[in-house]
Amino acid sequence: MRATVAAVHTAPMTLDVNPDLVVRGARGVHDRSEFLLVRVVTSDGVEGFGEVSATPLWSGEDGTSADHFVRTRLAPAIIGRPLASVADLEDRMDRVLAGNPFTKAGVATALWDAYARTLDVPLAVALGGPRRETVDIKLSLSGDGDALEPMVAAARKLGFDAFKVKVGLEVAADVARVRTVRELVGPDVFVGADANGGWSRSDAFRAIPQIAAAGAAFIEQPVAPGDLDGLAATRRHGLPVVADESVFGMSDLTRLVRSEAADCVSLYIGKSGGPGRALAMGSVAAAFGLDVVIGSNGEFGLGAAAQLHVACALPRLSADIPSDIIGAFYYREDVLADPLDSDGRTVRLGAGAGLGVRPRPDLIEELR
Repeated sequence: MRATVAAVHTAPMTLDVNPDLVVRGARGVHDRSEFLLVRVVTSDGVEGFGEVSATPLWSGEDGTSADHFVRTRLAPAIIGRPLASVADLEDRMDRVLAGNPFTKAGVATALWDAYARTLDVPLAVALGGPRRETVDIKLSLSGDGDALEPMVAAARKLGFDAFKVKVGLEVAADVARVRTVRELVGPDVFVGADANGGWSRSDAFRAIPQIAAAGAAFIEQPVAPGDLDGLAATRRHGLPVVADESVFGMSDLTRLVRSEAADCVSLYIGKSGGPGRALAMGSVAAAFGLDVVIGSNGEFGLGAAAQLHVACALPRLSADIPSDIIGAFYYREDVLADPLDSDGRTVRLGAGAGLGVRPRPDLIEELR
């Protein structure tokens, strides 16, 4: 008899960001995360774990809305159904709840984790990989003036050697921020910039050549998410363009490809609706020659593990721009019993089944 989904459990989780690494960008300040942990149990007793890494300011979802929808809509739609195929379960969730990709991603990650554990293989293998076993990573830097120096020092102490500077606020200050970071890290360290859609077209056209001259290697989401024509126009101003907020699901990616609006696309597990769908989007991007990086919504350790497995399974991952698999580095504590294998420069895929990680024992008790 095939394994079925027997139960879905949830538990809210709040973590404070490491005060030295608080992100301040065009979409506000991210100094605390209130997410939802998810546990799926199969009829064979196999457990799978995931997290809903939703931030209202960014996605319109949070732990409270996620908990409500998982309990009242998503869990009833999948309990009693065969674990295989997970894609069918994802389709069933779509039929009972519109939108809410981050919420669905938390459940989908737990389902994929349980499925890969049932097969006794890493999730990257269940997704068709791995095509690589290490992924280069970077960390976001933000703030002005005196705030930057201790942030850079804290990041370097953690081992980071590649960075993304938050811009998109005011052009002169944005350019100065990039210049300051370049001065602090030196000429040979990788530095990019992320505007989070905060610039107008005219601001972007003025700012991009200046931040390029200041040493930025790319610009992420320079203009508003819906302005694909403006995004395409920014490609003529001297830096590779990464699309982020412009691309949530497959339909967004299709419009981006048709508009030839970016050189690279930033995929999230949450934006895509889960690991399998993120991989599918990455495969489409690769078919059209678009590079892919794995972006971040400040995931906890479970989300970071899912990011890692997708990154290792993708057919095309940028060799020029590191991904944002930052996991426990961002927070004062970790939700994992054992952390991912990362030194701040790279994160390495383990050999364990499923996500290869488990929550701390105290958190598992809450999920029962």
